[in-house]
Amino acid sequence: MTLLVLGGCAESRYYWQSLSGHFQLMQAARPVDDWLADPTVTHNLKQRLQLAQEIRQFAVTELHLPDNASYRRYADLQRRHVVWNVVAAPEFSLKLKTWCFPVAGCVGYRGYFAQEAAQNEADSLRAQGLEVSVYGVPAYSTLGWMNWLGGDPLLNTFIAYPDGELARMVFHELAHQVLYVPDDTLFNESFATAVERLGSASWLAQQATPVAQRDYAIFDARRQQFRALSRATRAKLEQIYKENSALAPVNNAQTAMKFEAMNNFRHAYASLKTSWGGFSGYDTWVAQANNAAFGAQAAYDELVPGFEALFVQQERDWPRFYDAVRQLAQRPKEERSQLLKQWATPTNI
Repeated sequence: MTLLVLGGCAESRYYWQSLSGHFQLMQAARPVDDWLADPTVTHNLKQRLQLAQEIRQFAVTELHLPDNASYRRYADLQRRHVVWNVVAAPEFSLKLKTWCFPVAGCVGYRGYFAQEAAQNEADSLRAQGLEVSVYGVPAYSTLGWMNWLGGDPLLNTFIAYPDGELARMVFHELAHQVLYVPDDTLFNESFATAVERLGSASWLAQQATPVAQRDYAIFDARRQQFRALSRATRAKLEQIYKENSALAPVNNAQTAMKFEAMNNFRHAYASLKTSWGGFSGYDTWVAQANNAAFGAQAAYDELVPGFEALFVQQERDWPRFYDAVRQLAQRPKEERSQLLKQWATPTNI
């Protein structure tokens, strides 16, 4: 996700919390070398910071991601999440409510540095009859705009991630600095997710320990199974909403079909969880799943196969891939989306 640059009198309080929250984060950040030289810093944290710097260098030399100030400092925020996102969708649609801002354009989320403020916004949206999801976010990107102030820092919210997941996080956020298209969250997040997936596969093969490779393989297999289940459920919900859009509100058929789809999703997840030996990493998401949650999730995987196919088309050459994505971004929104979906078909991968 990205930090939104806001404006307008009506948004003054939100504008203030966004800017003040970010600058408090920047003030808390110190160069990684300072943390490594500090005798009061734990050995474990120093190991994680050193690994993060190795990942950062790999991003530059192997993935041709930006070589700048970002992720060369670290901040401990003393909380689990850097911001809390609020997303909302109608009762019978997965299309997210959008908020529009001068720099980021229109996006399907609204971020808050305080959880209470996010919950207040969520309550307001629920009062409007919308389904709402609030979730903590471990990192965000300023799109390179803040590199002159030290760049986006490493954070305690993700520094302890398993090695492969830490690499994915860094690669994803740096990808936003390669390209960001206003008004197209799906394109932006799918591109960054493709970079994180492709980049982490390369990093794991070249630099990760056997233990890290094994742990990542287990976790990623579960993630792919869960995402496949989620995609199937999204498709079912979209079918229900499209085919029954003309039903009158008093007709309970659409509500019943939606309930059945969600119930089937949770039963299927329970079976997956059993096959995983009880791994409960997705329990909270599943318990709170609704149209808003499914809509937000779609942004991170719907177009990813198309970007991965484009990477193969460019002979797995990172600079060529980025150039091709930039050229694609010049096309109209619907056209580039259709092209990515076309490239993702089995005959094109």
